[in-house]
Amino acid sequence: MNPAAGGGRSRNLLPSALDRLRAGGLAVEIAETQSPGQASQIAGDAYRRGVQNFIAVGGDGTSYEIVNGLYPQALGGEPPTLGFLPLGTGNSFLRDFSHHGVEHAIEALLAGRRRACDVLRLRHRDGVIHYINLLSVGFAADVATLRARRFSSWGEPGYVASIFLTLARFNRRPFPVRAEGETEFDNRRCLFLSFNNSKFTGGTMMIAPKAEIDDGLVEYVRWGPIGRLGLIRNLSTLYDGTHIDHPLAERKAVRRLEFNLDAPVDVMVDGEVLTLHCEELDVLPGALQVLV
Repeated sequence: MNPAAGGGRSRNLLPSALDRLRAGGLAVEIAETQSPGQASQIAGDAYRRGVQNFIAVGGDGTSYEIVNGLYPQALGGEPPTLGFLPLGTGNSFLRDFSHHGVEHAIEALLAGRRRACDVLRLRHRDGVIHYINLLSVGFAADVATLRARRFSSWGEPGYVASIFLTLARFNRRPFPVRAEGETEFDNRRCLFLSFNNSKFTGGTMMIAPKAEIDDGLVEYVRWGPIGRLGLIRNLSTLYDGTHIDHPLAERKAVRRLEFNLDAPVDVMVDGEVLTLHCEELDVLPGALQVLV
């Protein structure tokens, strides 16, 4: 549990949710984080003790930390299970399955609705990270970085404010990447690149409308150097997924991608903002069970 999620709302909302879970027959042990990154340590230690079932209480960042506590050590064994209680600012991953947030999550936990989920693995110059939602560079990461640094307590309005401030700067640049089967790196300038396992980000933005969490593939979405006015006119399409029909947009489903970056870049990964020198991205098919 991240007690700071949602500006502290997580702590206040948890007792009633726990009462419902326990009334439904679930035995739940609470582990509260005190600092960023601690959920990874807690989950990793618990897995080594034999714990197989986890619930992320908070937003996307909490589940991201749990996933990175479980992997890579969980590889080769029976896939652990991850459920969600989105009591923080939101959970984009869950929107693939329902818009009802906490209520849907509780129903899934009580019903034990398990589904196989791929885990995406990014190797970077200083190590490796794992994620289940998406990783973006360019405009989407710039928006997330600005929101994290200036509007972290604003909720959904913080995303909107960050979008328009990022529009004012509007930095379109290349991120050299090569998908499997291609011989050359793509060095074209772009608005953003997104490497997805699920459809949504930022709460309600459907960046990858064709993504599936269990197909063993990375859904790769690229939007080329659209102009500022063109983006403003098409901004609503980021919310219904029709941006991939734009002439400057491309998408493909692949198992592996390579990067040829000159330096580290800001990335947004499952609600977290990091600066990484990305090198290679691939998929761990069905490595996790999710309760959705």
